[in-house]
Amino acid sequence: MLPAKTSPTANRLLAALPRKERQHLLAGCEEVDLAFATVLCEPGEPIRHVYFPADSSISVLTPIDGSASVEVGLVGNEGMLGIPLVLGVSAWALRGLVQGSGRAWRMNAASFRSALDASPALQRALNRYLYVLMAQLAQAAACTRFHVVETRLARLLLMTQDRAHPDHFHITHEFLACMLGVRRVGVTKAATSLQSQKLISYSRGNITIRNRGGLEAAACTCYRADKDTYDQMMGR
Repeated sequence: MLPAKTSPTANRLLAALPRKERQHLLAGCEEVDLAFATVLCEPGEPIRHVYFPADSSISVLTPIDGSASVEVGLVGNEGMLGIPLVLGVSAWALRGLVQGSGRAWRMNAASFRSALDASPALQRALNRYLYVLMAQLAQAAACTRFHVVETRLARLLLMTQDRAHPDHFHITHEFLACMLGVRRVGVTKAATSLQSQKLISYSRGNITIRNRGGLEAAACTCYRADKDTYDQMMGR
């Protein structure tokens, strides 16, 4: 186990638990570093671990025709990766890819099931979080169908900053294209437009958000809808 570097309350799901139940859950966790672009799970694989991100973020993608994929969700310090176990499902349906490097608490599936059985508070929190994820999946489907790449990119960058916190982070054109389900040239055009509006600066995968308010105005309405759903169900 790595030496603790991050407060357990850095994850909002963990922070919402009563102290005793949070400590019981953490006793079965290990703190790990998640590296950018690491694949944590693939569809059809058995669930061996769940993850509670602290300052990292995990992109949840659905494969298309076996060769491409598109992002349908993003897990950061507001939640966890491994929600199928709450429903009694022991295999992954989606791909989990580290989008933002950082720390997370990892717990093996058996220990998580035991903790879930022993903690009514954890069950309640995860049931509400499951609703949030369902709403996020539905919103992502509508967003991909109806909104242009530029507004979707603005939304994705805001979601990334919400979970990673700093104004500056690293993410490549190729990675953005994978998450948005578009060609690389589409990402280049959208990023160039946001940069020309002085909302971001972007060079060799290094992004700096220069105008948070302007980027929110440029994002599609799905960004605010996702935040409102989380706040209503989980509390601010």
